[in-house]
Amino acid sequence: MRRGGWLNRLAVVACGLLALSGTAVQAGEGLPDAQTQAWWALTRELSSDAMEGRDTGSPGYDRAAAIVAKRFAAAGLKPVGTDGGWFQPITFEDLRLNEAASRLTIGGQRLRFNREVQLAPSAATPKALAAPATFRGYCSAEEIGDVRGQLVVCHGRPAPARLKGFDRAKALRAAGAAGMLLIAAPGLPGEPIRWPFAYSRSVMPLEDAVKVKAGPPWLQGVLNPNALARLTTRAGDILKAGAAGAELPRVELGEAKAALAVRRRVTRSANVLGLLPGTDPALAGEAIVIAAHLDGYGRGEPVNGDGLYNGTLDDAAYVALLEQFAAMRTGKGLKRPVLFAVFTGEEKGLWGSRWFVRHPTVPLASLAAVINLDQVRPLYPLKLMTVHGLKESTLGALVRQVAEARGIAVQEDPEPERDLLRRSDNWPLMEAGVPGTSFVFATYNESSRARYRDWYERRYHHPADDLSTPVDWQAAADFNRFFTGLTEAAADAPARFVWTAGSKPGER
Repeated sequence: MRRGGWLNRLAVVACGLLALSGTAVQAGEGLPDAQTQAWWALTRELSSDAMEGRDTGSPGYDRAAAIVAKRFAAAGLKPVGTDGGWFQPITFEDLRLNEAASRLTIGGQRLRFNREVQLAPSAATPKALAAPATFRGYCSAEEIGDVRGQLVVCHGRPAPARLKGFDRAKALRAAGAAGMLLIAAPGLPGEPIRWPFAYSRSVMPLEDAVKVKAGPPWLQGVLNPNALARLTTRAGDILKAGAAGAELPRVELGEAKAALAVRRRVTRSANVLGLLPGTDPALAGEAIVIAAHLDGYGRGEPVNGDGLYNGTLDDAAYVALLEQFAAMRTGKGLKRPVLFAVFTGEEKGLWGSRWFVRHPTVPLASLAAVINLDQVRPLYPLKLMTVHGLKESTLGALVRQVAEARGIAVQEDPEPERDLLRRSDNWPLMEAGVPGTSFVFATYNESSRARYRDWYERRYHHPADDLSTPVDWQAAADFNRFFTGLTEAAADAPARFVWTAGSKPGER
């Protein structure tokens, strides 16, 4: 469909949406106040089954984007998307493995897609594969050896420090390997690996996809550590040694055989962009960006019979918070402009924010800071908050000031190995020179750690991230008020935010 027609379709949907339901909130810690109930009603609207998980390029996402545009318009924001509309559309190439028509065996053992192995389809994915399979430890330069024509299995995380900066996939392709499976085990202490995965799929803007050269056939994916025992009797020793970063053996795994069917689609999905103009003409070129991602996983591999990945806390709740903040302002500006950026494609590679940086609808030089909201997780009382970007710029000092004034202690990221600063929509803007920050609830006792781990093991990127999540309502209210206070303080700050020495991306 032509761009104009596609934008008009979203606008028509927006005009036809019904008002919010007054349904009672789900159970959680305490009782929510009226403002928190209103926020949760907006969350319910965006993460209901009717939105079908808001997958990038899906009708459910379009419906949710239309809702956001409608709410922004009602709140008095000004559209700043493509051609002066609310939406900034992106055309995507979507490659998805047809699991029912595909098969992969190693040493005669058939692996279940998305439960024991997840593949990353690409233009180089072979329709058929017959190759020896070999385990080569961590797949460091010293361990690879002769792997020409072989499917190579590598131990994943954690990996020894000597591998830092070493691109295993690139090295294996250069060595002529047929593919790489990375054992997704045992993960990192704060982020246990989650199986099943929703699907075996790759999504990227068509603009990028047409530039990709397929090259020789190449199979890439991740392997469930629990499946390793079916491939070798040495699995237990390998996983134990790998968890300790100890030396690993070379093990031959038998023949790998595959028949793979990949479906290709071209889809569209849009960022939603609105502006609250500022009141001080001298600060018109210093907009504060507040961002959240609207996309989720949509429909995928069922867990306990549920195949709909609603994405309530990741990230419908924080798009809802942007909607609520817009409604609270009712068009009344702060000193600086505030850009409301609702991005698509975050779960597929930060594509919405990357696209905005590459094709800005407002000048990038006019953006003074980005405050990003992504699956903040109000699951227990908010006493301590991890702040990504706390010391990278003077924005961090303001975050600390606003948080501590509300009785919230802050800390730098205690798990830098997870690289969370670069894993959400603040990062593309920070790479473009915009000081930025994002947040998660930190843990501080056994109860908070148990709830945090339960989230990662059962809900994160799973169907259970839905309206049944036991939210701590006081914690949710505390964070929402912190965000409101921070945004207002940033927009009214006496000076523009600057990077601290050596912290700007590219200077590190």
